[in-house]
Amino acid sequence: MLSSCNQAIIDRFASLTDWVDGLCDMPEQEWSGPIAEGKASIAGIIAHLTQWDRYLIETAVPDALQKQAIVFPAFDSFNARAYAYARSGVTKPELIEQFRLTRLELCRLLESIGEEALERPVTANGTAVCPHTGTPYSVIYITEEFIDHDAHHQRGIEEARSRSNGSGEDAMLEI
Repeated sequence: MLSSCNQAIIDRFASLTDWVDGLCDMPEQEWSGPIAEGKASIAGIIAHLTQWDRYLIETAVPDALQKQAIVFPAFDSFNARAYAYARSGVTKPELIEQFRLTRLELCRLLESIGEEALERPVTANGTAVCPHTGTPYSVIYITEEFIDHDAHHQRGIEEARSRSNGSGEDAMLEI
């Protein structure tokens, strides 16, 4: 059984699935268009989050358990593959379901490895402590960093949706 603190972190990480499920009803143009000039689409962002979860499941967590080291790939090329996948013809319901299933699989994996493995020090790209906080890296700390990563993207999507909804209201007022 996990400590209430670690379980709360994993539960918070899992909770993004509810928010992403709520994106099902958005118009296709809003889903597939960029959230801002030069930015990814919402579909691309969801594919990006899914791909990072898959990387954690297949590579990062197993490496942390075996080698006590995680090596993250080059971000730009890794992310470009996710954005290309989002443009490949995958449907909105498929992409949302893939995110949900992958995130829940990752959360089950985190719960299954146990307290000691979650908190054991690891290196991330050869670094033992977070340069921003000085906190030693561990699987649970990296999970918290991914929660922050999720929140960054969630804010970007919400801001884009707000601009989109606001522009529609302004147009209505001008009529």
